Amino acid sequence: MSDNSHDTVHDEDHTGPVKNPKQLLLAVFFSFVVPIFAIIGLVYYVTSENKPAAGAVNMEKAIAARLQKIGTVEIRDANREMKSGEEVFKAQCSACHTSGAAGAPKLGDVAAWAPRIKTGYETLLNSAIKGKNAMGAQGGGDFEPLEIGRAVVYMTNASGGKLEAPKAAASAPASK
Repeated sequence: MSDNSHDTVHDEDHTGPVKNPKQLLLAVFFSFVVPIFAIIGLVYYVTSENKPAAGAVNMEKAIAARLQKIGTVEIRDANREMKSGEEVFKAQCSACHTSGAAGAPKLGDVAAWAPRIKTGYETLLNSAIKGKNAMGAQGGGDFEPLEIGRAVVYMTNASGGKLEAPKAAASAPASK
């Protein structure tokens, strides 16, 4: 007969991987956390497959943009009336030169315009046409160089300058 009593058999049958309360808490915690991360990973995996590739949303536009020619032709009305300096200023320059945005000198601020006026009309016109600092070429618009020159003269004269407005070339169509 064996010496094993009922008490020793009971202890051997019920031993498991969890030996103390700390191990029990860790096992319970990880039994909830690991499935949550697994679910998040699966959701990310499933939803990442449905994202369209770059340019695939509108294939016709994407292909047209890639095949676009280097140069473009713009058709403008050659007989349109040339704008005055004030009209060009209101249409294009006032956004920055009225508020002083991006360091633009304000219209009428003699102290800010004085050093610029000393550089001369040609320098101011070149800066306006080609752009300078935060200001883009022509301030971002589509006016003729003569119209930009008129706007430069308008702004400098309103800010203490005494420049003469540029005249249209003889070969250019006369304005109405």
